[in-house]
Amino acid sequence: MNAPVNAAALRPADSLREDGAILPHELPGALDRFPHARVLSLDCFDTLLWRDCHEPRDIFARLKPVTPMQRAFAEGQARKIAERGLGRQEVSIGEIYAQLMPNATPAERAAAIAAEIAAEARHCHAFAPTVELMRRARARGLQVIIVSDTYLDAAQLRQLIADSAGEDVAALIDRVFVSSAHGKPKAGGLYGEVLRKLKAAPGQILHIGDNHGADVDGVAPFGVETLHLVQFEEATRQRLRLEASVSAMLHPQDDGEIAAQLPHRAACALAEPGLEDAGERFGHSVLGPVLAGYEIWLRDEAAKLARERGGRVHWLFMMRDGWLPMQVHAALSGTPADPAHAAEISRFTAIGASFNQDIAVQRYVERELGTEVAALAKQLLFSPAEIEALEALDDHSRASLALLADCRKAERKRSIVKASRALAQRLVAHVRKVADPAPGDTLMLVDLGYNGTVQNHVDALLQRELKVHVAGRYLLLREMDLPGLDKAGFIDSGHYDPATLEAMCANVAVLEQVCTTAMGSVVDYREDGTPIRRATTISTEQGLIRARVQAGTLRFAQACAGATQRRDCADQVGMWRRGVASVLGRLMYLPQPEELAVLETFEHDVNLGTARTVALFDPEAAARGLRQRGLFHLKASERMFLPAELAGQGLPSRLTLLAAKRFGLPLTFTDFAEGKVDLPVIFADAGGATLETIPAQATHDGWYVAVVPLGEARFTAALQFGTLYEWLQIDSLSFVATTDFLSEDATAAERQQPAVPIADGIEEAAPGLFRCADANAFLLVPPPAQEKPEQLLLLAVFRPIAPRTGA
Repeated sequence: MNAPVNAAALRPADSLREDGAILPHELPGALDRFPHARVLSLDCFDTLLWRDCHEPRDIFARLKPVTPMQRAFAEGQARKIAERGLGRQEVSIGEIYAQLMPNATPAERAAAIAAEIAAEARHCHAFAPTVELMRRARARGLQVIIVSDTYLDAAQLRQLIADSAGEDVAALIDRVFVSSAHGKPKAGGLYGEVLRKLKAAPGQILHIGDNHGADVDGVAPFGVETLHLVQFEEATRQRLRLEASVSAMLHPQDDGEIAAQLPHRAACALAEPGLEDAGERFGHSVLGPVLAGYEIWLRDEAAKLARERGGRVHWLFMMRDGWLPMQVHAALSGTPADPAHAAEISRFTAIGASFNQDIAVQRYVERELGTEVAALAKQLLFSPAEIEALEALDDHSRASLALLADCRKAERKRSIVKASRALAQRLVAHVRKVADPAPGDTLMLVDLGYNGTVQNHVDALLQRELKVHVAGRYLLLREMDLPGLDKAGFIDSGHYDPATLEAMCANVAVLEQVCTTAMGSVVDYREDGTPIRRATTISTEQGLIRARVQAGTLRFAQACAGATQRRDCADQVGMWRRGVASVLGRLMYLPQPEELAVLETFEHDVNLGTARTVALFDPEAAARGLRQRGLFHLKASERMFLPAELAGQGLPSRLTLLAAKRFGLPLTFTDFAEGKVDLPVIFADAGGATLETIPAQATHDGWYVAVVPLGEARFTAALQFGTLYEWLQIDSLSFVATTDFLSEDATAAERQQPAVPIADGIEEAAPGLFRCADANAFLLVPPPAQEKPEQLLLLAVFRPIAPRTGA
């Protein structure tokens, strides 16, 4: 990614800021405001040289056997000694290592210093707009100097620039000034030393740097013209900080790699200031890095497949989720050597084409029985009339048993197998139509993941019919079994443990919905392979927002190509893998308000041959669930994007969820229920009344839930709130079947029945806020009428406000 930057393509040229600030994409034109300048003075780190990590100290993780803590402590000690003993504000790297390795020989220290500088060179690169500014300065005949606050000496810094950015960049520099040589930083008067050695008046010098205190406040008093390089907007800084935090949770610090690898920083800085639409910003900042990193890995994998297997490697982007990865591929390469094809093979058609034997039918029915009967029958290629007959059996259990019995009949099995084999041939015709592979070629299936279900069902079919090799290459791969197929994931078990993969896949629906396209899911093919799609059920509004998100993603791809210049990147794939995992993890568990505003109207298409959609997230439902059952009872399968629902509940809730998922913590509801309240309840039925104490467990944010057993709607319950409280909030009183309360079925909440209480001595002073007149005040809750007997619970969710004196 060493192409020269084209700032004009990213954003119309902006004038420099009135306050003396300059944005990254404006750097190439900085000299236009200062035609009198004779010297271009630049800070080094985060102005010319940028790192692949979040903070400079992240490099220290690579200095084995030295730990980051040891390296930081040694520098602190060296600075303390220099200031107290020598009156110097700066130190050299040699002084640091003298503290770090007090008993080492000079040769051993020199080797350790060389290793640190090599680690810096490996993970530094030049910021392309700054390099372009330097080239323009030299073309105008200006001197170019570097003035840096660093513990390196001038020769070491110049060599670092050459080793990381290239000799051509180092050749643009006339002189290098470093704080370690003068014992003072820029904020401590270093620029006075610079001026004594330059043959230029202060007013003829333009200095640019990212640190306002050092590069403006420390330089401008000498009469030098200054510009403050604003690397990132505040929202970007926060996002990168959160990504670095998530990276610390995802990646072990003992593997010899630097910490918090974020290789997308430069591209974000270059293009984000020009993006005003929230959807475009979301695509640029999140999907852009994810899919650019994925594309880098895919190129590497395609090259390996070509070397190992010969023939041509066909990139089959699996529609619909493969739509945006295909657009990024076209933007970043799109060469004839990497033919890209849009292959419409849905889970529905792949599974439907896999019933080639009776045993395949039997296993599928037995595995899936219990799911929605109409969807299951449609997947088994029943006719519309047959599906309608099953739906007429309004009892789900009866319909499921009828379907199972029917599928055990030999005639039904023959019918399914015949229809499946015909569908399989139409599917093969589709692949021939879009890719036309030759025998011996490789079909590289490109998809987001995360189990490779489509490949599981069509791999053998395509190999047999087309005489090709099939290789699945996924963004995320977390297989539920071991099918023994050629599969790999950019993020997979070769690089992450099972708990981490489970955490990464838990909220993948958000990624699917922004990567897809407006076409409906394929449900069949014509004889020539032309797809037959069902109508899309996603709203026009969602489609328009998604289009803006995808435009931002492609804009990142353009910026990425011109953001950096580096001499070498020994493990580009590994670096981007860690960066992508951090971006995805941050989005999935710590989404920001502006991102949720983009996604708040989105629905998720479940894509099983039906038109069913599910809301991507529902904050109100999550708030109710938290009050009623607490954080660890919000694990129902239908929750597409749970952390988004928790966004209004504070960072600790989402960090807790991330930690529990990432580390597979065996925590339960009771581990977080740190308090309880003993609520007196009178139970009454035809046989009399009795007083019991029901423990109300703390759930979230001061709320409690009392779970009151009512038998088969047998008891009337009198909740003695007045005994405990003068004031309290009541969120809800509702009846729920005991089986629903104990399950993780997402639809269980929909089956709750609101209770209709009778107040005695309790009045509602404001919505949800109640005053108990005395200690005898209570709410009487009669049981509901039942169509069929079942065990019921009364859930009373309340929050104490003012306890009763002496309670």
